[in-house]
Amino acid sequence: MPKLGESVTEGTIGRWLKQIGDSVALYEPIAEVITDKVNAEIPAETAGTLTEIYIKENETVPVGTRIAFIKEAGESGDRETPLVSASREKVEVSALEMPHAKDQDDASRSRYSPAVVRLAQEHNVALDKLRGTGLGGRITRKDVLLAVEQGAKGVKGERASQPSGGGTFATSVEQNPPSSANASSQRAFEPTMSAQKKDASGHLGARDVSMPITPIRRTIATRMKMSKHEIPHAWMMVEADVTGMHQLRARHKAAFREREGIELTYFPFFLRAVAEALKAYPLVNSEWTDDAILIRGDIHLSIAVATSDALVVPVIHNADQLTVTGLAHAVSDLATRARSNRLTLDDVKGGTFTVNNTGAFGSIQSQPIINAPQAAILSVESIVQRPVIRGGDSIAIRSMVNLCMSLDHRILDGFIAGQFIKSVKQRVEAYTVDSDF
Repeated sequence: MPKLGESVTEGTIGRWLKQIGDSVALYEPIAEVITDKVNAEIPAETAGTLTEIYIKENETVPVGTRIAFIKEAGESGDRETPLVSASREKVEVSALEMPHAKDQDDASRSRYSPAVVRLAQEHNVALDKLRGTGLGGRITRKDVLLAVEQGAKGVKGERASQPSGGGTFATSVEQNPPSSANASSQRAFEPTMSAQKKDASGHLGARDVSMPITPIRRTIATRMKMSKHEIPHAWMMVEADVTGMHQLRARHKAAFREREGIELTYFPFFLRAVAEALKAYPLVNSEWTDDAILIRGDIHLSIAVATSDALVVPVIHNADQLTVTGLAHAVSDLATRARSNRLTLDDVKGGTFTVNNTGAFGSIQSQPIINAPQAAILSVESIVQRPVIRGGDSIAIRSMVNLCMSLDHRILDGFIAGQFIKSVKQRVEAYTVDSDF
């Protein structure tokens, strides 16, 4: 079991891509591994035949555990071959601001498995020009080889423009219904339809369905249970008038789409307000440890992203250094890669505060579970228009939103938490139709 990150100590075999007796090509993925951070493929470091599989699917083992055995091609006897060499290059990704041309190429490479990257480099194939046929739209070794056969060597050019933000994720600021997921991904998580009729005292009826618990769903369950059991949750909510923000977005969204290639949604405005408020109240940007409260020096905003089968929480690193435009690009990029199962370990680690957009599903009030070990989590609810009394003697139709926050009462008391959420409220209410962003 390879070590997929400094904090990762174990991994789960999600699916074997090869079976005993199958031929294995150089860099060909052998299995899919699931950790509590990210999914990854294990590539073969040599060509040969898979002769032994020691770990079953959905089984979790510590890093370093032998999981399979490969007989190298041309060997008269069995020879053990590591599936991932100890010197495998570390894949890194930046979720900060839009990179320059060279940085874009580097960022693109970080979205693919090491095996695919190496194969593409050997044949001089530009991965950003290929359409993936793997799980969740992932580009596979077969896709690269097909490109080579079709004469796609030396493909150069500008990186394809990013798809618009929004879609099937909890931080979607377009508030659209969840989009349909990749068919192969859906099939992987379809419930077992072979439910059998039980007797009158049983729990499974003729029309009931038993759905297996996937490794990633089990990980989510473990983390949510731990958070609720160990952290004393407190909750508060404020109401904000975001009419100015609504008017500002309406004025600029068409030009923004034309200029930036992505949608201008409400969510980046809220992220910007949260990042600024965290700078003003650093205790909220902290975590509980055994012997101290650790106040984090950097502001890394986690955003909850719902896919077709799970919930992942990628991170916008150094979010306080980004403008609304930069945050919009970061959200769009992370959401797109989350939906296509291309997040890397670096994309999901280091978060210091979580912002969730339950308003994407029409919610007007929620009580989010804290993303441990963070001190708090903020939910942005649906923006609704309703009559509001203004100035004590007039009624106007305003765009209103609820901001709901769950907090760790070991770290935060009502005063500090109240000052923080009030600061967020004031900042989102300060936008006008003429504001710069």
